[in-house]
Amino acid sequence: MPTKIRITSDAVLDSLVAVVWGLPWLEILAEVWKAGLKLWNGMAHEGMYEVLEHTVTLELQDKNGKRALVRKRQKVRYLQNNIIAYQDQAWGDGEILLDYRCTPGTVVDLYRPGQKTLLLISLRETKHRGDVDEFNIQWRTRNGFLRETELWETVVSHKTKELKIQVIFPLSRPPRRVWIIENLCRRKRRLGE
Repeated sequence: MPTKIRITSDAVLDSLVAVVWGLPWLEILAEVWKAGLKLWNGMAHEGMYEVLEHTVTLELQDKNGKRALVRKRQKVRYLQNNIIAYQDQAWGDGEILLDYRCTPGTVVDLYRPGQKTLLLISLRETKHRGDVDEFNIQWRTRNGFLRETELWETVVSHKTKELKIQVIFPLSRPPRRVWIIENLCRRKRRLGE
C-alpha cells in the first residue's frame, strides 16, 4: 500500500518563508539598483558620439559687424556602430553659412526647424564604436553683428568633455561687456568681475 504524504498549507507557507528569508535580498536589491542606474545613465547620455574637444571661434572682421568668420573644431568619439552621418547646426542674423566648408564629409542636406539651421554631413564611410574623427568647419556671415548689443551662442547637445569659445574683435570695435550665461544651470557671470 502506497504511503500518503499530507502537506498542509501551513507547511508550504513555512517552507516558502524559509526560502524567501534565506535569500540574500539586500545584495540582490543592491545589484538590481546598480544595473538599473547603469541602464538609465547609458540610455540618457549615450547618444551616437561624445565630443572630446569642441572649439568654436567667432572672428568679427570689421568694426560694423558686416563681415564675420566662424570656425569650429570638434573631436568626436563614436559610441555606436554603423554611423554614416554627422549633424552640424548654425544660427544667426543676416546671411549665414556663406562659403560653408567641412572636413571630413560632405553636406547632403540642410533644413531649418525654427531659428537654427541643421546640416546633415555624409561621412562617406562607416564609423564604428571607438572610432575618432576631428571635424573642421567654417563659414562666413554677412550683416550678422550690426546691433549695439549682440549675442553669440554655443549649444552643447552631446556629452562634451572640453569646450572652448573664442570671440575675436577688431581693434576698432573692442567689447564693452561680456557675459557668460549657462541656461540650464541658470547661471550668469560677467567676465572681468
